[in-house]
Amino acid sequence: MARAWQRMLSGRRLDLLDPSPLDIELSDIAHGLARVARWNGQTHGDNAFSVAQHSLIVEEIFRLQNPSSSVVDLLMTLLHDAPEYVIGDMISPFKAVVGGGYKTVEHRLEAAVHLRFGLPAHPSKELKTRIKKADTVAAYFEATELAGFTHEEARKFFGLPRGIARDAIPIVPLPASQAQRQFIERFEALDRARSTPAVQSS
Repeated sequence: MARAWQRMLSGRRLDLLDPSPLDIELSDIAHGLARVARWNGQTHGDNAFSVAQHSLIVEEIFRLQNPSSSVVDLLMTLLHDAPEYVIGDMISPFKAVVGGGYKTVEHRLEAAVHLRFGLPAHPSKELKTRIKKADTVAAYFEATELAGFTHEEARKFFGLPRGIARDAIPIVPLPASQAQRQFIERFEALDRARSTPAVQSS
């Protein structure tokens, strides 16, 4: 029988077809995302632009766009690409070719990750729309700053960002170890804030 699980550095054995929240570890997510390259690695710079760094940027843009969001919303935004620590970052054109199988695995992994950290299995339709808006802004900046897109091309595919200053968003690719550490630090800060009611509205 073909193997349908992956051994993680934490020692967990994650079933890819039926992932359990008990086999999800933040250290594995951060390690994996920090070593998965956005844009299939076709970016400028000495370091790959990782999904971990992208996730940090999307959460920052989301926070700027939605200043009254809850800590739970911010955590789900930070984790919006968490399944990619297992399945990698497949560019959108290829996702369209692969079809439903990819989305099924991604959906199950998303639920396992969220439940592991005490979050709803999936974001609401409204929250998903807001996360996608922040994600699209990040994609525009990444495309034009790192991935060789002209502004005209990026505007066609992602739309023109509004209300977010380019100089407010750090787009310089980080070494994997640094992106990994920053991802963990941001998650832990949000997780601490979740248990401090007075901070949740900040």
